[in-house]
Amino acid sequence: MPDTPPSRRESAYEALKARIIGLDLHPGQRLVERDIATELGVSRVPLREALHRLENEGLVVLVPRQGAIVAPFTRDDVEHLFEVRESVEVLAFRLAALRRSPADLAAMAAAVDATRIALDARDDAATAAANAGFHAVVVQACGNPLLQSMLAPLDARVRWLFHLTKRRDTREQCEEHAAMLAAIERCDAGLAADLALQHVTSGREPSLALAATWASAPVDPFEVTRTRNRGPRRH
Repeated sequence: MPDTPPSRRESAYEALKARIIGLDLHPGQRLVERDIATELGVSRVPLREALHRLENEGLVVLVPRQGAIVAPFTRDDVEHLFEVRESVEVLAFRLAALRRSPADLAAMAAAVDATRIALDARDDAATAAANAGFHAVVVQACGNPLLQSMLAPLDARVRWLFHLTKRRDTREQCEEHAAMLAAIERCDAGLAADLALQHVTSGREPSLALAATWASAPVDPFEVTRTRNRGPRRH
């Protein structure tokens, strides 16, 4: 079988990833290959390649010879994600304050501006994307390839989290980002790290509380993919 053209592989991957992160497809929902391939306008080969990549990022669960579901995202998953972020993401902010370039600062400022514009427009999806984008820019600015490789698999889950918890006080989060940016601009690594830790820890409890509004009942991927059931009911 000839290789799938890279453009088709990438477009299927990006489109499906965006739908999962943006909550068009919900945690625990069954992904019926035929339906998804038709919706994305691709064949099943690039779709399956996309599903495997998304499985590696923790966004999809594949069941051999049965199918796939959007990975359940439970309260425990949120707790575990915050535990990791409180360590490695704080380090990224510390290093970014020491190694950032003018282009990095411009990208961070653009992300903060984009958040404010989205907030004024009351566009929750754009606000969540801009907030997550600020964190992604900081990781790129940290100048540590090993740390970046460790954080890369978390990027999709962090973006997913921002969408799942978009009812949080996003204006407060935006001002916290602005304060962290100011510390990075001044090359104050200690303050940038302290503010980053406060930012992440302050979001833990509100995010865990919001988990109850979207978390589904325990999902058995084998059971969901064994039948024509498209996924658990949403609360």
